[in-house]
Amino acid sequence: MTLFRPAISLAIIALPLLLAGRTLPAAAPEPSSSTVRWADWIEPDFPFFSSVLDARRSGPGFPTNNLTPRGLVLNLGHGYWVGFDVDLLRVAAIWRGNAVTPRALAPGSYHASDKKTKGGQFPAPEPDGRVWLANGIYPGWQSGRRPSFDDPRELAPSPEEVGRGPLSEEMGRFKAIRQVRDGVVLEYTASGAEVREWVTLSEHNTLERRFHVGPTSETLWLLLGIKAEDATISLGSEADVSPVLETIPFANDSGTAHASATGSAEMWAVRVPPHDEPLQFGAALTESGSAQTPAPRAIPTDMPTPRWPQEITSKITRSTAKDAYVVDDIALPLDNPWRRNVRLGDIQFLRDGTGVGVTLDGDVWFIHGLHERDGVARWRRFASGLHEPLTLAIRDDQVYVFDRNGIWRLRDTNGDGEADVHELFSNAFAQTADMREFPNTLRLAPGGEFVIAKGNQQATTIGKHNGHVLRISADGRRATVLGYGFRQPNIGVNVRTGVVTASDQQGHYIPTTPLHIVRGRQFYGFLSDKQPREVYPAPIAEPLTWIPHAANASAMSQVWLFGARMGPLNEALVHIGFNNPELFRVYVHDNDNAKPEAAVVSLTRAFDFPPLNGSVNPADGQLYLAGFQILGWGTTATRLAGLGRVRYTGAPSTVPRDVVPTDEGVLLRFDAPLDADTAVAPDSYSVMSWHYVRTHNYGSPQLKADGTPGMDRLVPSAAYLSKDGRNVFVAVPEMKPVMQMRIAWSLETAEGVKFQENAYFTPYELRGFDPRAEGFGDLTVDLSPRTTSADTAAPVSAEEGRRLYQSSGCIACHSTDTSISKLGPTFKGLYGGERRFANGAVRVVADEVYLREAILEPSAKVVAGYESGEAGMPSYAGVLTEAQIDSIILYIKSLE
Repeated sequence: MTLFRPAISLAIIALPLLLAGRTLPAAAPEPSSSTVRWADWIEPDFPFFSSVLDARRSGPGFPTNNLTPRGLVLNLGHGYWVGFDVDLLRVAAIWRGNAVTPRALAPGSYHASDKKTKGGQFPAPEPDGRVWLANGIYPGWQSGRRPSFDDPRELAPSPEEVGRGPLSEEMGRFKAIRQVRDGVVLEYTASGAEVREWVTLSEHNTLERRFHVGPTSETLWLLLGIKAEDATISLGSEADVSPVLETIPFANDSGTAHASATGSAEMWAVRVPPHDEPLQFGAALTESGSAQTPAPRAIPTDMPTPRWPQEITSKITRSTAKDAYVVDDIALPLDNPWRRNVRLGDIQFLRDGTGVGVTLDGDVWFIHGLHERDGVARWRRFASGLHEPLTLAIRDDQVYVFDRNGIWRLRDTNGDGEADVHELFSNAFAQTADMREFPNTLRLAPGGEFVIAKGNQQATTIGKHNGHVLRISADGRRATVLGYGFRQPNIGVNVRTGVVTASDQQGHYIPTTPLHIVRGRQFYGFLSDKQPREVYPAPIAEPLTWIPHAANASAMSQVWLFGARMGPLNEALVHIGFNNPELFRVYVHDNDNAKPEAAVVSLTRAFDFPPLNGSVNPADGQLYLAGFQILGWGTTATRLAGLGRVRYTGAPSTVPRDVVPTDEGVLLRFDAPLDADTAVAPDSYSVMSWHYVRTHNYGSPQLKADGTPGMDRLVPSAAYLSKDGRNVFVAVPEMKPVMQMRIAWSLETAEGVKFQENAYFTPYELRGFDPRAEGFGDLTVDLSPRTTSADTAAPVSAEEGRRLYQSSGCIACHSTDTSISKLGPTFKGLYGGERRFANGAVRVVADEVYLREAILEPSAKVVAGYESGEAGMPSYAGVLTEAQIDSIILYIKSLE
């Protein structure tokens, strides 16, 4: 059976461009799309999958507003499919043919890892076949004298947006999808009545919807749908109080033809009278011919047989590096009996150390043996059918997964090692069909609550919760906004204090990577292009720190290392970087007497895959990170997906214990004793500061204090070593609050180990430095200005341009091979070629003048075909010197 038509055309993904500020290994090999090695994304023997379902073009007579952001698609076999809307409790469409068109991120990129999706809601997955029954945007179950064909939910900021969240609990609530031996049973409430529904395909391809409806004192209406002309419907029941099949003109409450209808149409509905005992009935639907009255048949309760009993093993390769923190590789179970791709987005842990991983493709795996010494990981599939999940959480050893449909609690009720009940724990927040409204992060909070982060960026409409961070109550019934106005937030939660941190990603309105504390329903600065430009709805919350795009181009989630056995990192906060795969330590200074601020320092860059999320394994106390990429997301990682363990070796750590800006300089606290000679040499340190500007433009240049492009160099006047040899105070004349400061050091330990690194921070309020309290004794800090020789610049050359192409981020978005598609135009053959721009009015030759303008003012002229991309190019003004720009131009000229 063919489940997908050929893949759709390439589009632009949302994650921002990479500006790596460090020297990378010589050109990292670019991952390439593999030949088809996987089976179909939709597994034919699994009874459902989840998807956006766009049935707005189903044909004459059908509703034209029929878009389902949160959809379950039931696979009945023989080419019959049912789309069920978990928010409105309606059958959105029934069709015969293939499943859905692969216009979503997971199915579209499954076989071709460079297939990305556009922002917005169109194109979206559509029924891939003939729709012969459909409903519009109204509840599938209602109560009262007659049903309404209007949407009762509160409007979104864009009134036309249909992703308005669930119905009120009084009207109905989806509860679970339960697997049984013969398909699935849907469980929900309708006006207070408990409903179980089993959809199956009987002989002669008759589709049957069978219901068990609990007692109710109200008249209920089940809206079966508007059918094709040749389709037929019949109703069967043996109850004393029998439901009645009726046809109702498809009209609004005023009696006129409904605005979403095309032509004349009738709604087929079932009127269910009040009843004191549970009521069972069935509706038979056929695409053509005569629908036989369904015979009495109970809703099944028998358990399914295990689908994935096999255990897959993979190798754990321990790093041989001698650093304090190394990254071990845990091979993914790609060689599996189901030919199933494994693109992990997150890993969390049960109490016994069993890992639980979730994939973009809707699967959940249990991973045993990660903490054992035999070097073998044992994988077992636990669940499937989820809607592009990226993250999960564990509460009381139960698995909760956040996908586009909401938060699911996965339950194994018969103990066979597989989830047979997907319980919709919470959909108390809205979700649009926008491809960029990713379910970014789910984290456990104190008191059994959860916190979620939802994506935003470019959108077709303004939804209720795009770009929001929300707290979910412990029972899943309520969602409270903690912060809004994010572009693509990824969060961490301190499960002891409840403090929520969040990163965001550079782009329009976001000048560079911020790291925030989220609280107080504050606004965090991002505006949709559907909103008035640079008209902000509230004061913009300032971050704990900014991080230069060059250091952390695409920020991901944060992890508190509680319960870790990682030496100096125990109890610390770490932050994950995607584009340059990297892990940072975060030093948060949050007290009652000063404005919260933070500093970040790199811990390790030893990843060959791009990490997204992770957690501490309680069995071994080490940090595990999982991640994947779609080619073109902008990462230097050489692998498409991976799982790694950040392991503490016990070697001395040269990562600072703290970084503290003060009114007289910067205090660096280390765990290892330092070599005194290098520690007290001012030339062992360099300090730079600069500002950003927040505008509609993509990113921001780096600006000196006088507003000109560049960075201000602050020359250290002296350096002092504490009496215990572990702390250094770097004296810096004229320390002032600034948006961005960087201190770099090149030091040695007392044992002779050389090391160098950078710290980035945003000093809002400069505290006083107390030498005696910090272990320096009686000390008068020398702040006399000191001169130093300027840094020696590399000579201008094509080879230096090639190095900058790698280290400054060009490699992430511009290829040097015309056969490789990336976010931006290829550099191959660029020089001397004709450039046609988005407005179509100007054509120029790509000479040195054009290339320099494109580097310094990339938004001034956008090449045609790249104007709709959400990942723009930031300005390099103040980031690259004139000589460095000359070198990059020479390199581009060499790529004929």
